[in-house]
Amino acid sequence: MSDSLLSPTPLLPTKALTSFVAAYFDRKILYQEVIQKHGSPLWILESSTLKENAQKFSAAFNRYFPDTSYYYAMKSNNHPEVSATLVEAGFGLDVSSGVELKSALALNARDIIFSGPGKTDQELSLAIAHADRTTLLIDSFGELARLKVLVAGSATPIRVGIRLTTNPNGLWRKFGIVPEQLITFWNQVKEVPNIQFKGLQFHSSWNLTPERQTEFIGLLGSILKGMPDPFNRAIEFIDIGGGYWPEEGEWLQFAGTKEGMGQPKNKGGVTDHYRIPSTPIDEFAKILSQAIETHIFPWVKARICFEPGRWICHSAMHLFFTVIDKKEDDLVITDAGTNVIGWERFEIDYFPLLNLSQSELKEKYCDILGSLCTPHDVWGYSYFGKDILVGDLLMIPCQGAYTYSLGQNFIKPLPEVVKI
Repeated sequence: MSDSLLSPTPLLPTKALTSFVAAYFDRKILYQEVIQKHGSPLWILESSTLKENAQKFSAAFNRYFPDTSYYYAMKSNNHPEVSATLVEAGFGLDVSSGVELKSALALNARDIIFSGPGKTDQELSLAIAHADRTTLLIDSFGELARLKVLVAGSATPIRVGIRLTTNPNGLWRKFGIVPEQLITFWNQVKEVPNIQFKGLQFHSSWNLTPERQTEFIGLLGSILKGMPDPFNRAIEFIDIGGGYWPEEGEWLQFAGTKEGMGQPKNKGGVTDHYRIPSTPIDEFAKILSQAIETHIFPWVKARICFEPGRWICHSAMHLFFTVIDKKEDDLVITDAGTNVIGWERFEIDYFPLLNLSQSELKEKYCDILGSLCTPHDVWGYSYFGKDILVGDLLMIPCQGAYTYSLGQNFIKPLPEVVKI
């Protein structure tokens, strides 16, 4: 058993949390003015934060790599303004379906990578039709066989990469081919005239630290060492995926920790929150560059590509809603339900609820629930503020990743998005 499984989940330091909350209280007048104009509930998208995050992320890796490309993972937040802002900032787009590819094309993105398993013939045909802007990451032998038929009548060759699975066991084996099949796969690719092999891609998710990526980079290097020279010379890019975690780490309710499974939600106390630390992006870049320099560059000199999603959009979008009913001193109902984020996130995840109407850097217990007809409609079990009353405006900051994209028309409508 690893040390991480034996050791307790670390507490989120109170000083770090209050400092985080204070920064948003400092901007409350701006947020209140937007809500007064557009109503509640509401999403607010801060485009300047998107641009700053994109610049910081690319600068971290550009420090170590002479040739890079960056592709925003649209699935993490599929609002068109998010992708449009990042295209303007110089990013390409990473799409995982025909729907996302159509959106990327409509935004006039010039550099698109199309990944994901189970692509339909219609989706493959759309990529072929826009081969001037799209690189297709082939996911399986079956997909290659269908692609071979579809490109037969194409006037323009399509650039392709080969996706490699990072874990041949469990559910992650649905993605890509196992690295040991690479030579066989390439031999089939090179026999198709209208397919131009250009590179490799792999992806691991929930990367709070670089270990899984560096481990696979080592494996990939050992495979490239034994590949034929024509294969290695053909590689123009190696895409090492995304999954980079924001630097505040993962914040959890007690129920979300290994100690809290099956325990009462507040056993640890209302102000006891938990954090799994993450590696800062500058350190991430340094460690990954060392691994690539050691294991990849001796065999292949290629452009290194990245697919950040969560790291870029997490802190750029915030959710606002209003207390509509106070049923008890420790129980309020809001005018928004968790259908707007698509899942019961805050029974497990922790993020601070800020009372912008009565701001105070002190956290108080209260069940803050949504207005859906389900008891799992939970926003949190505490708030920062002097008190909480009907009509108070509440904020959950940093909800830009894997929330808006998952919103669903379940019982209540979805809020408007306003860009500032």
